[in-house]
Amino acid sequence: MPRWEFSTKPLTRSFDFHPYGSRCLVRLSSFSSQRHYASHASHASTEQKSKKTLLYLTALVFAMVGSSYAAVPLYRRFCQATGYGGTVQRRESVEEKIARHEKDGTVATREIVVQFNADVADGMPWKFVPTQRQVRVKPGESALAFYTAENRSSKPITGVSTYNVTPMKAAVYFNKIQCFCFEEQRLLPGEQIDMPVFFYIDPEFDTDARMDGINNLILSYTFFKVSEE
Repeated sequence: MPRWEFSTKPLTRSFDFHPYGSRCLVRLSSFSSQRHYASHASHASTEQKSKKTLLYLTALVFAMVGSSYAAVPLYRRFCQATGYGGTVQRRESVEEKIARHEKDGTVATREIVVQFNADVADGMPWKFVPTQRQVRVKPGESALAFYTAENRSSKPITGVSTYNVTPMKAAVYFNKIQCFCFEEQRLLPGEQIDMPVFFYIDPEFDTDARMDGINNLILSYTFFKVSEE
């Protein structure tokens, strides 16, 4: 009868003599290298994307700043071409309108309250306020108002203003004869100036059915910083 012998030694595995051991190690080493290369490539790609994003945001900031300055002359041309904001159109001057309505004997009894508002853009260290809160005027009449600007910084600053009239549909009847809008104003540190606005309400405001119920107009100015010395 055959005899069976049992060993009490623990069973262990050894890959030292496995016929495919070396191939397995090569594959693992190759896989590890591929993972390292992929990780490095991913990091480089992320870094490149971050740089592109930073350049894009920087360009966007410069474009926004440039457009804010470019918007002033463009806005002026738009207003002059369309009459938006009460800008006098080239078709007929304010003097010609006044002369025409005086010749026609146009007389209005309706009274309009014109209110004044003043603002400064971000980064503009000026105090800018209307000298008076409001004036009362009738269509066909002209009126004079003032705004006050003060440079509260320690450097000379040049600013330029834009304006608008609300309600917008009534702006075509609000004509400025003399105004400081779209003109550069340079103030020294601590300097203060008074700027006049001479305007005229077209008599046709009183006969336009679309103006029924409109008894208040608001003239608003906003000052932007152009340069700083």
